[in-house]
Formats: sequence, structure tokens, C-alpha cells
Amino acid sequence: MIRIIQFSFLFFLTLNLYSQKKEVKIVTTKLSEQVFMLKGQGGNIGLFVGQEAVFMIDDQFANLTPKILKAIREITPKPVTYLLNTHWHGDHTGGNLNMQKEGAIILAHKNVRKRMSENQIFRGKMKKKLPKEALPIITFTNDMVMHINNDDIFISHIHEAHTDGDVLVYFTKNNVLHTGDAYFQGKFPYIDISSGGSIDGYIKGIKKMILLVNDETKILPGHGNVSNKKELIIFKDMLVDLKSKIQKEIDKGKTLEEVKTNKKLTKDYLSYNGWINEEKIKIVIYKSLTK
Repeated sequence: MIRIIQFSFLFFLTLNLYSQKKEVKIVTTKLSEQVFMLKGQGGNIGLFVGQEAVFMIDDQFANLTPKILKAIREITPKPVTYLLNTHWHGDHTGGNLNMQKEGAIILAHKNVRKRMSENQIFRGKMKKKLPKEALPIITFTNDMVMHINNDDIFISHIHEAHTDGDVLVYFTKNNVLHTGDAYFQGKFPYIDISSGGSIDGYIKGIKKMILLVNDETKILPGHGNVSNKKELIIFKDMLVDLKSKIQKEIDKGKTLEEVKTNKKLTKDYLSYNGWINEEKIKIVIYKSLTK
């Protein structure tokens, strides 16, 4: 009987700890007087507030919308006016339908709407197209500027970086840059080749960011913590070095298997291991360069 009681106690204790572990909290960080970062589960959210409008960047997953809206209401009582999707992946667009019902006007690069309105392969699995109501209703091709809340928001497309629909969002007066997944702070990036991503485009995107920012710019990455120009340059150098090393292996006639298992190629970048580890980054760079 005692053993049964002990087992039951341990079972419910484990279940409770597991539930706590799975609990997602929305953490807000103030980057300037008008720009905030919201971290939860999925891509980092940007929020730009002012008298004229509330401008939101990405919205994570649908089940988190109530928590995200609660966090926004703690910053401003105003509803979200505009929602920008930095690219089509579900951890950045999963709340689109909910936000549309809240009255948000959704905008994105034209390739984002195209991919969201068709079935897509993502990480080897089929992702069904989204309903019409969840799609961006304003799309653009290259760059655009929005003039709201006494700031000029520069929205710029990066071609074939993380995907084929990535955009940077730079709040020129607040000096804050949201990079979407075109930058993973401190970790190897995920380059979605099936969605038009490439190592060359990714590096070009990072170089574009470096040109936009200065030493005081707060950089809000798609994943990770608030970053800066110094970290961005180090990240760019890491990618350029890996690309160069893997290209040399390709030129020698090395196979994907040989490159994948060559630990010397990434030995200087062990701290960048994360969801995308050394093996995965070597695979994606190899495939990108031999595509």
C-alpha cells in the first residue's frame, strides 16, 4: 500500500513538473520608448506602439494568441492595427487567423502569401494551405516604407535567404531592427532550401543588415536574445568561413557524407550548436552550394 502511495505521488509530481515545463510564458523586453520584443514559443515578436497605430511583427502559434494579446494590453490598450509576417513559417504566422479576427491588417512579401495559399513541404512534412482569412491582404515585391507613430519603418526584402520571402524591418528613428529568421542570434541558422533559402542569400542578407545598423542599434532576431552589430559581424564571419571551407571540400570532389562527418570544418563553432547542429549546418550549406 505504501509503495502504491509513493508511486502515485511520484507520478503526479512528475506530471506536474512536466506541465510546468510545457507552460509557455510571454516575456516582454523594452527596446526603445516605442518598440518591444515579446518572447514565447516560436519566432520573436516585435511590437511598435504609438498614438496612430499598433504595428506587430509575427505572431507565433495560434494557441498562444490569448497570452500574446494579454501581454500587448499590458503595453498599450489599443488594438493591433497592422501585422507584418517576416516569412511564411508557422511559428511566425500561426496566429494570423486569430489576429485577423481581432481586426489586424496583415501584410507580407508576395512570396509569403503565395506559399501560405498553397500546400508546402516544411521539414519533410506536408503543411496544408491556410484559409483565405489568414493570408496577408497587402503584399509587396521589394521594399516599402510605412510612416506611422512619428517614425519611418523601412521594410526590405532579402532574396533567397532563410526563405524566398524574408523581410527586414528597420524602425529608423527608434533605431531597432527586426530580422525575422534571416538572423539566429548565437546559433547556426535554419536555411529552408525547399522554400527558396540559400547560404549565399543568407550571407547577403546579413551583410545588408550590417549596412543598415550602427553600434547603438538594438537588433531583434527571429530566434535568440536582443543582439547588436558586433554580434552580427561575428555571425557573418562564421557563415562566410563555413561556406568557404565546404566549397573547398566540394571542389575536391568530397561527397555529402564526407563533408557531414568532417568535424574539423565546424570545430571553431561548437557554441553555435542548437536545434541546427554542426551536422545539419554542413548538410544545408553543401546542398545549397551544389543545388
